[in-house]
Amino acid sequence: MEAHVSNVTLTLVAKIHLTLLLCNLFSRCFYLKRLRNEKRYQTSYLCLGDQVRVKIGRSHGFEDKRSRHCPYLDTINRSVLDFDFEKLCSISLSHINVYACLICGKYFQGRGQKSHAYIHSVQFTHHVFLNLHTLKFYCLPDNYKIIDSSLEDVTYVLKPTFTKQHIAGLDKHGKLYRAYDGTTYLPGIVGLNNIKANDYANVVLQALSNVPPLRNYFLEEDNYCRIRRPPGDIMFLLVQRFGELMRKLWNPRNFKAHVSPHEMLQAVVLCSKKTFQITKQGDAVDFLSWFLNALHGALGGTKKKTSIISKVFQGSMRIFSKKLPHPDLPAEEKEALLLKAEYQEKMSESTFLYLTLDLPTAPLYKDEKEQLIIPQVPLFNILAKFNGNNEKEYKTYKENFLKRFQLTKLPPYLVFCIKRFTKNNFFVEKNPTIVNFPITNVDLREYLTEEAQATEKITTYDLVANIVHDGKPTEGSYRIHVLHHGTGKWYELQDLQVIDILPQMITLSEAYIQIWKRQDKDEGAESHTGA
Repeated sequence: MEAHVSNVTLTLVAKIHLTLLLCNLFSRCFYLKRLRNEKRYQTSYLCLGDQVRVKIGRSHGFEDKRSRHCPYLDTINRSVLDFDFEKLCSISLSHINVYACLICGKYFQGRGQKSHAYIHSVQFTHHVFLNLHTLKFYCLPDNYKIIDSSLEDVTYVLKPTFTKQHIAGLDKHGKLYRAYDGTTYLPGIVGLNNIKANDYANVVLQALSNVPPLRNYFLEEDNYCRIRRPPGDIMFLLVQRFGELMRKLWNPRNFKAHVSPHEMLQAVVLCSKKTFQITKQGDAVDFLSWFLNALHGALGGTKKKTSIISKVFQGSMRIFSKKLPHPDLPAEEKEALLLKAEYQEKMSESTFLYLTLDLPTAPLYKDEKEQLIIPQVPLFNILAKFNGNNEKEYKTYKENFLKRFQLTKLPPYLVFCIKRFTKNNFFVEKNPTIVNFPITNVDLREYLTEEAQATEKITTYDLVANIVHDGKPTEGSYRIHVLHHGTGKWYELQDLQVIDILPQMITLSEAYIQIWKRQDKDEGAESHTGA
């Protein structure tokens, strides 16, 4: 009897235990299903101390309660922020997912618990970071997004933007702006840092940044961001970096009154396959020629298809070429050769982005006072090369040619390159001849063909930029004179140094490259160049 009661009791206990297990299982399933529904449709709140994350609808984004009340914003040190250098992590040297510490200005990768930015925030108690790609701010190590309108000035310095109204008014006023460090500056008239020996590139970049049509094109990224390039093409990097540099040079809200062209020059080194370098002095004319042609090609331009480069700088000319017999041949053979069709004058059409002006040979001897004579030559004397009558002999390794030139079309902006350097197998020689030129009202009508003179209505030009080479051929330095269109004043820029200069002083320099602007219809003798 007792054994029977014991068996019944065990059976009841087993049934009760099984029932409890089933109830627990059903309750867990119900809880998981409810939680899944809440995650998918409802608003769920996860309270972790003082942190409240709100998840709205089906989206995975959330806004932290502390996002709009970050206590570390007053630790940001704007005086150390410099976004001109390459966006690389200072430890891993990676360019992927890079953040800038807004307290010390250094770059670090990632923001996870094992990332360099996270470790830096814990080690040095630096809490505010900016993602250099997404332009979003984060607080580390708490790892929440910061939302605050007071940080807009930081994002604008990193990535300046310009509206059409702002661009249209750049040349209408000469308002001075004050940088965060207290210095005043004119946008566009900004010094470029000479990293080691890149002043030859700095002056060209500063000259091009003060050509209004070219500047306006690159200030708006939408003008070129949709251009399609072949896969693996690195030349478009040149366009992107030049646009970024142009926007930094004309930024009215800079933290400092100078810009470092580090990223731009790295793109130049890469795209030119180290032909032009930061650490080695180069030739400004060679760089200008390569840079304009590289930009033209990267923007989709060809010999037939135009780009902003060809629209601004490209003109055309006629070249009359005649082959000459070898000078060592007897006179009878020369006369016989000159009758052949090969030695008759041929005419061809060619386009140009700049005109090369040849200087007369410099004197070899000193004068009576034992001082070297510095000759001078008027600009119109060396422009006579393009009047269609003056012939010049050009020698090659095998053949000699007699050529003359005449212009058929003048561009809106005309570039003169004055040939100062003569290179041979042993050394480079510099011609110190000073070119005398007026600042305004240079009329080029006489250098056009008769047909072009009838079609070209305005042939008068004013100077807007003058690049100067000082010193020895291989050890010299470059500086540039630039006209600020808003104020009508001239400025001299040499690396970081910016000073105003009288227009009369410009003509006393050893000019190397000049950019001239064709006068508008409403411009006359009273020009805005300050002369």
